[in-house]
Amino acid sequence: MTTGTPTGGAPTSGPSDRTAAGDGGQGTQLTKTAGADGGGPAQAAVASVDPRLLVRERGFAGYLDDLLRRVRTGELGSLPVIVGLIVIGIVFQLQDSAFLSANNLSDLFVQSAGTGLIAVGIVFVLILGEIDLSVGSVSGMSAAVLAVLNINQGMNEVLAMVLAILTGMAAGAVHGFFFARIGVPAFVVTLAGLLGWNGLMLQILGPSGTINLDDDGVVAQLTNHYFADKVWAMGLATVCVLAFLGFSLLDARRRKAAEVPSRPLSEIVLRTVVVAVPAYAAAFVFNSYKGLPLAVVVFVGVVVLGDFVLRRTRYGRQVFAVGGSSEAAGRAGINVSMVRITVYALAGTMAAVGGLFFASQINAANQSSGAGSLLMNCIAAAVIGGTSLFGGRGKTWSALLGALVIQSINSGMALLGTGSAVRDMITGAVLLAAVVIDSVSRRTQKTAGRA
Repeated sequence: MTTGTPTGGAPTSGPSDRTAAGDGGQGTQLTKTAGADGGGPAQAAVASVDPRLLVRERGFAGYLDDLLRRVRTGELGSLPVIVGLIVIGIVFQLQDSAFLSANNLSDLFVQSAGTGLIAVGIVFVLILGEIDLSVGSVSGMSAAVLAVLNINQGMNEVLAMVLAILTGMAAGAVHGFFFARIGVPAFVVTLAGLLGWNGLMLQILGPSGTINLDDDGVVAQLTNHYFADKVWAMGLATVCVLAFLGFSLLDARRRKAAEVPSRPLSEIVLRTVVVAVPAYAAAFVFNSYKGLPLAVVVFVGVVVLGDFVLRRTRYGRQVFAVGGSSEAAGRAGINVSMVRITVYALAGTMAAVGGLFFASQINAANQSSGAGSLLMNCIAAAVIGGTSLFGGRGKTWSALLGALVIQSINSGMALLGTGSAVRDMITGAVLLAAVVIDSVSRRTQKTAGRA
C-alpha cells in the first residue's frame, strides 16, 4: 500500500503491486496535484497504476520482458522441469523412436501414478520444511493390510481398501504426534517409521512373504482399467479446459467487483489455449492406445484437489504459513501442532493410496513392497517438480511433473536396455540439479529483495 499526504488533507492511499516489470518490483505511481484556488489549501489526487497493467498494455513484448525479469530474479516456477521434460523426450526419441509412441506414453503415465500419488503427500510435508522417510514402508504395510484382510480373511475388497488407507493415515498421524507434540525431530521419527512399519509389513505377510490379489478385483483395475470409448478422454480434456476457463473468468469478475486489477479477456483466452494444447494432446495419445486409463483419472483428480486445498482454503494458507515461519504462524493464532499432525496424516494417507497402486501393478503384496528406490523416487518427484526443500513453497502439480520426469528416465532407459545402476545415477543427477536450481533461485530472490 502506497500512502500519500496532501497539503492540508488526510492521508490517501492506493493499491500497489510488487510484480512490476522493469522496476525491481517497486510500484509505479502517477501523481497529479491541483493548485490552490484563491489562497485556499491545495488539493491532491493520488492515482496508483498497477505495474501489471503496464505489462499488458505492451502486449507480447511486455510479457516477454516480465518473463525475463522473473527469470533474472529467480522466479522460475515450473519452467526448469518443463524444459527438462522436453529435453528428455527429444534425447530418448532420437535414441529410440518408440519412446514417444502412444503405447509407451500411455504406460508411462500409468506407471507414474503410484509414485506421483505418494509425492503429493510429500509436497505437503516439504512445504512445512520437513521430511518424511517412512512413506515407502507405509505404502508397503498398507498393501499388506489390504491383502491379508481381503484374501486371507475374506473381507469385502472395498472395505479392506478403506481400512488399509486408514492404516496409512494412522501411521502418519503417529509420526506427526511425536514430531509436533513430543518434539522429536521429524527425520528421526520417520526414520523409525521406515524401519518399524517395514518390520510390521513382514510380520503381517507371514512366512510366505507374498499374497496374490484377485485378478478381477477393484485393486487390480486401478492400473489395468481403461475407458476405451474415445469420448472419455476427450470429455475429460474438455471438462478440464472449461473448468480452467470458468474459474479464470469468475476470478476476473470477482477482482473487478473488488476494484482490483484483473486479467483481460484476451489473456484469459490465451492461458486457456496454453492449457488446452497439452490436455487434448494427452487425450489423443490415450485414444491412440487403449483409451483413458483409470489411474490417470485418479492421479489428476488428486493433484487438482490438493492444489485447491493448498491455494483456495484456509487450511492450505496455514500450511504455507507454518512452512514459512512456525513461530510467526503460532503468534498469528494458527494451531501449529495440529497443522503438522494433519500434514503427516495426509502424507500417510497418500502413501497408502500409492501402495495400492503399486500392488495393482504386480497384483500382489510381497516383501519388496515399498522397498528399493521408491522412497527416494517419491521425494525426488516432489523436489524435481519444483517444491522447495527449504519450506514455504510448492504445489501439488510438482508431484505430477516430477513423477513424469522420473518415469520418463526409467522408461527411456528400459527401451535402451540400460541397467538400473545408470538409471539411478541419472535420477540422482537430476535431483541434485533440481536442488541446486532451488538454492540458486532462493538466493537470487533474496538479492532482488523478493524472497
